[in-house]
Amino acid sequence: MTTVLLVDDQPLQRLGFRMLLESQDDMSVVGEAANGTEAIRMAAHLHPDVALMDIRMPGMDGIDATRRIVAAGDRTRVLILTTFDLDEYAYEGLRAGASGFLVKDALPEELLAGIRAVASGDAVVAPGLTRRLLDAYVHHLPPTPGAPAAPDPRLARLTDREREILTVIGQGWTNTEIAERLHLAESTVKTHVGRILAKTGARDRVQAVILAYDTRLVSPS
Repeated sequence: MTTVLLVDDQPLQRLGFRMLLESQDDMSVVGEAANGTEAIRMAAHLHPDVALMDIRMPGMDGIDATRRIVAAGDRTRVLILTTFDLDEYAYEGLRAGASGFLVKDALPEELLAGIRAVASGDAVVAPGLTRRLLDAYVHHLPPTPGAPAAPDPRLARLTDREREILTVIGQGWTNTEIAERLHLAESTVKTHVGRILAKTGARDRVQAVILAYDTRLVSPS
């Protein structure tokens, strides 16, 4: 059973999500929060698998709430919902530690699949958001200095193959694409990805993409 905390300042929006989620045999809504402050308190008390998080709310917004929930180190993973697929605040969720992003007008099956994916430790980003989010994100990276930067310690433990796979993860390749293009079994790719996450401390694939950009393994297009 996947437990979910609903975080949205609109009661009707929460009701709609609750009705959808509780129609599923494998999901249970354990609480509802109307702002970020309530979300932090309820996440600490209820330990949900997933917090379905709105961004724009009165008081503490969803970005700050995500940051604090993730920093607490609990089991809860955050799936952020954006009202518009060009939400100016969405890229900040990458830094905050969100495990995924979906737009609010996603199809019900897309939302359910996203929750299940995040709960299982995967990451999910709406296809239309991926490139725009990353483009917005990289514009907020500090300029690359003229002199070569010191090696990033997060990459020090990676093998050459793991560094190669992290690079193509940053370029948006799926496990299937990595397996086909690098002539590896998909199970081998999954093993490499798991080791990359463990060695670098990245929570999930979204955070691995951020790492690839942060360490300049991947450059903005």
